Amino acid sequence: AVEDSPMVQAGKRQRQRYVTKVGKCQVNLGNIQDKKRFLSDIFTTIVDLKYRWFLFVFMMCYIITWVVFGFIYFLDAWVRGDIGHQGDPEWQACIENVDGFVSALLLSVESQRTIGYGTRMVTANCAEGVILLIAQSIVGSMIDAMMVGCMFVKISRPKKRAQTLIFSKNCVISCRDEKLCLMFRVGDLRESHMVDAKIRAKLIKSRQTAEGEFIPLEQSELNLGYDTGEDRLFLVEPQIICHVINRHSPFWDMSAESLRRDQFEIIIILEGIVEATGMTCQARTSYTEDEILWGYRFEPCMSLEKGAFQVDYSRFEMTFEVQTPAASAKELHELKELDHVFSGGTLGRLDKEEEEARAPQCHGLSPAPPHRL
Repeated sequence: AVEDSPMVQAGKRQRQRYVTKVGKCQVNLGNIQDKKRFLSDIFTTIVDLKYRWFLFVFMMCYIITWVVFGFIYFLDAWVRGDIGHQGDPEWQACIENVDGFVSALLLSVESQRTIGYGTRMVTANCAEGVILLIAQSIVGSMIDAMMVGCMFVKISRPKKRAQTLIFSKNCVISCRDEKLCLMFRVGDLRESHMVDAKIRAKLIKSRQTAEGEFIPLEQSELNLGYDTGEDRLFLVEPQIICHVINRHSPFWDMSAESLRRDQFEIIIILEGIVEATGMTCQARTSYTEDEILWGYRFEPCMSLEKGAFQVDYSRFEMTFEVQTPAASAKELHELKELDHVFSGGTLGRLDKEEEEARAPQCHGLSPAPPHRL
């Protein structure tokens, strides 16, 4: 096989990914005209903010309400003359001990936070003061409920739980049970396990239809055992996820040589329920064509020690090379059918060594050396 030039290899390395290795989608949404939709779901909008903007909104909600109600307290005391009659025992003040805007601001903070130092207060000598105090109490309770709820949701978001769900850096392609398979490994670093964990995979690839229409980034499903239930994981130890390359797989025609020339991306999505909070967590990663190793297999990373199974995560990424035909699964299947048809006829008397050289198959490979559990 002819090696790619350094320029071609550099182009492959710089190719834009659809999803990064840590699961971030590389899609920027622009030219959104109807931005009022974000305000209709203000709770989710606030929770989705970055922490610096979230803390800014958190502080400004309280500061603005304190300043606004403090200004109204000051304006009421100034209009009614309470500020000009400070220290007058004969004067029936609406708001006592407010002699300026700063003292009115302190009254606003004390009222909304229910501090109550006992010097500044609203009296029963005016109805507007009582109404203003009730309004501030209601608004303050609403802000507390919303901000505390947003803070709790943001801190306990299952997105952080996804940081302890890991994927192997590479996919491998080799034979398993005489079938060509694409495999990768997943693991959970926490002892509190994911409940009802499910995994699925998407192939992202651009193509042109028979009518000449170009479809950029078309998504197609990779079967990881949906029909047999193998996509539901009991994720207590690292597991190797297998996609059998059969006639329903988009990799049916892919050989080792075509893998080097093709461009695609495989998106892996692992979902489950966080045992501690009951929230649904999703972890994502992706593999491009240059991150798929043809003719390799993962090293075992489990052993039995002191009556329990021990997981060695230092071996999580390790692979070893195995004998794998470079032909596509379709070619191997056709050769296997020809071998089956001709084995009962005149060609069945051919020399076995010549037959194996002519039709390399997964079931004719020598097994790999045994490894520990």
